[in-house]
Amino acid sequence: MTLCLVTDRRLRPVLEQCREAVHAGIDMIQVRERGLDDGGLVSLVAELMRLTRGTATRVVVNDRLDVALACRADGVHLRGDSIPPEAARSIAPEGFLIGRSVHQEQEATAVSGGCDYLIAGTVFPTSSKPGLTEWLGADGLARICRAVSLPVLAIGGVTADRLPSVAAAGAAGIAGIGLFGASRPLADVVAEARRAWTAGRVV
Repeated sequence: MTLCLVTDRRLRPVLEQCREAVHAGIDMIQVRERGLDDGGLVSLVAELMRLTRGTATRVVVNDRLDVALACRADGVHLRGDSIPPEAARSIAPEGFLIGRSVHQEQEATAVSGGCDYLIAGTVFPTSSKPGLTEWLGADGLARICRAVSLPVLAIGGVTADRLPSVAAAGAAGIAGIGLFGASRPLADVVAEARRAWTAGRVV
């Protein structure tokens, strides 16, 4: 199971949360800090690279391929309206992770060639997108997972009680802000998530 923490400085200081995430065994941190100026973003990513050096936690930068390359981040996560994954791959170093957000099966199959992983959503209703009236659900997630050979991470409204159904849909893991923003220690949240995931895989 892959656990991806999506940062949001409005909820908690990023370095504080990411330091805890590394200790808790989070697999990947996606730096998604919209509104942060270029200098601030570069400083943040550089600090996160120092923080994760020598650990198993990978750092990817949301959509800013230039910043990811300049800071020698582990990868970039592309939005749906961003540059094609193949274009990013053509200038990225060996081993550089490229992910892409997708919202439907056809989109997933169209872009999967240049990616290492996909993040599919929105899977369930979520407070972060209050105006959204349609979501994938477990069935829509399963269709995307079946359509591609890449690892697919689920995002959007994924709570602990929904993890078994996400696992059963064939996802490789989850990405999220809210799930990891609880007041409980992150290590406890991660342990609970991995137990629930195992239960879903067994079903």
